[in-house]
Amino acid sequence: MINFEEAGKRAQELRALLEYHSKKYYDEDDPEIEDYEYDAMLRELEDIERAYPELITPDSPTHRVGGHFDNSFEPVVHAVPMESLQDAFSEAEVREFDERVRKSVHDVCYVVEPKIDGLSVLLEYENGVLVRGSTRGDGVTGEDITANLKTILTIPLRLPESLELLEVRGEVYMPRSSFEQIVREQELEGEKPFKNPRNAAAGSLRQKNPKITASRGLDIFVFNIQRIRGREITGHKQSLDYLNSLGFHTIPFYHRVSDIEDALREIRFIGERRGELPFDIDGAVIKVDDFHERELLGSTSKFPKWALAYKYPPEEKETTLLAIEINVGRTGVLTPTALFEPIQLAGTTVSRATLHNEDFIREKGVCLGCRIRVRKAGDIIPEVLSVVSRPEGAQTYQMPQACPSCGAPVFREEGEAAVRCDNPDCPAQLLRLLIHFCSRDAMDIDGMGPAMLERLHDAGMIHTIPDIYLLDFERIAQFDRMGEKTASNLRAAIERSKENDLARLIFALGIRHVGARAARLLAQHFGSIDAIIAADEEEIAAIDGFGAVMARSVWEYFQLEQSRLVVERLKSCGVNTHCREQKQEGRFTGMTFVLTGTLSGYTRSEAGKVIEDLGGKISSAVSKKTSYVLAGENPGSKLDKANKLGVPVLSEEQFNELIR
Repeated sequence: MINFEEAGKRAQELRALLEYHSKKYYDEDDPEIEDYEYDAMLRELEDIERAYPELITPDSPTHRVGGHFDNSFEPVVHAVPMESLQDAFSEAEVREFDERVRKSVHDVCYVVEPKIDGLSVLLEYENGVLVRGSTRGDGVTGEDITANLKTILTIPLRLPESLELLEVRGEVYMPRSSFEQIVREQELEGEKPFKNPRNAAAGSLRQKNPKITASRGLDIFVFNIQRIRGREITGHKQSLDYLNSLGFHTIPFYHRVSDIEDALREIRFIGERRGELPFDIDGAVIKVDDFHERELLGSTSKFPKWALAYKYPPEEKETTLLAIEINVGRTGVLTPTALFEPIQLAGTTVSRATLHNEDFIREKGVCLGCRIRVRKAGDIIPEVLSVVSRPEGAQTYQMPQACPSCGAPVFREEGEAAVRCDNPDCPAQLLRLLIHFCSRDAMDIDGMGPAMLERLHDAGMIHTIPDIYLLDFERIAQFDRMGEKTASNLRAAIERSKENDLARLIFALGIRHVGARAARLLAQHFGSIDAIIAADEEEIAAIDGFGAVMARSVWEYFQLEQSRLVVERLKSCGVNTHCREQKQEGRFTGMTFVLTGTLSGYTRSEAGKVIEDLGGKISSAVSKKTSYVLAGENPGSKLDKANKLGVPVLSEEQFNELIR
């Protein structure tokens, strides 16, 4: 290890190099080095700072990704309220807004800009250094998410000017490319995909583990100065130009106009371009430019009187269904996809959309040759809304009786909407199973994502799960854009995964009906995979919190000779097959929780793990024995049943208080 003086010089050099190459990559779109070279420099800096903590600086690039889960989301009271905007849905309403403004301000100028569809945040800088980042919350009080915001590489940690104070408001969003990649991975793993980029961004930004946030490809546009000391700014366009000079990603193509008709032309222009943008917008914003005039206009109890948000109507179009394509997922589920005559939606050409399942097809009466109405959910994911007309005598489409990938018979279990192939050797399921096995909630093998697995599979290096632990890393190092360092990192990640607890391995095997919570119950109850294999169906069903369907699925899985062979091969590769995690007593001991709706700060599995870590149990059904129902956004019938039975209902904020 180098001495302190050498370490200080090298750390300073590495920070400058990392800042330079980050700017080349993110701001100029002109990278000069490969990703693995950048990662190698970052890891070297991490090593130095770990050895000499006194060398750590507030703006170090290593602060962009936290390695722990202590993000407590403390409340933050905003010095300047983060107001929302009044909406307009017609050009007539925009003209009415202009008339109201001109009653107080005669020679007004406006700035028109896109309204990014994301999560509003506040960034606070003192003497040019980022000291805190927070959510908008209710506009008056938000939550401290500094660690997560630092993972967004386009947020400056240090400004080129040492302003005494600067508070800026921005919108964190998920680019369409990042969203589409995440949705592809979720679909490959058989998970319910995010509905739209905004929900995905909000959920990603409020993760308890900043590393998860860092993996989601978030970005930000800054669009307002809330407070500033050390420089005089008199107008909105001037403020955006200045923020841009400081290195912030400002809202794109903002324009200053002096006439409301010019403002409307800008709004139409933005609307016409929205489908071409690499990010989601849900409207355009028109703002009074002059800050003094804004003060004269003031605000209502809800909205500023000097700004308005114009919302674009959702676009729907009719087309003709040409064919239905069947895809096979990780768990063998057959998913129908509509192929139709190409149409333009939100600025892009669309020719396919999901049909969900057999019940959806029957309910809508979908048949080949029918006219269908299609839209983009959230301007991103194409979906079939309805059947407009059917050819005379046409029959509703019937799902195939055999798997299109392997030819094995398909079946549909009672109470399920999915048609399924049950052949474990089905080639269509293999890649998806491998992706699931390596995923974060399963064996968590960093670097072994869908693209890498597909590459290894296509190269003939992986045919079964155990092949992951028998890879030829010298050969991998020869892959295009790989190199020895990347191959070495991959080897290290695979070696680390061998030490995972049994619960992760069980979940990773992809047994039907067995999620992360059920895998944990199995591991804690039996202690080893050999004991699970030896257990009969009744023993498994006797586990508290386990159901008959799950028990049957586990027992049937381990009765298969090939499943046992996979386990034996994993053992021979050194993969841990014993439970090292003991069931903990905690404040939730003896309590049963039911989860409903979408949580912003947790996935279902993460919230369930928090509850179980504190000794509680998760149930899928509400009863009089339920201790609490944890309700997120858009809760289902479970919330109604809880209210009917008098079961206490927790909001996510109340849950966070409870676990503190």
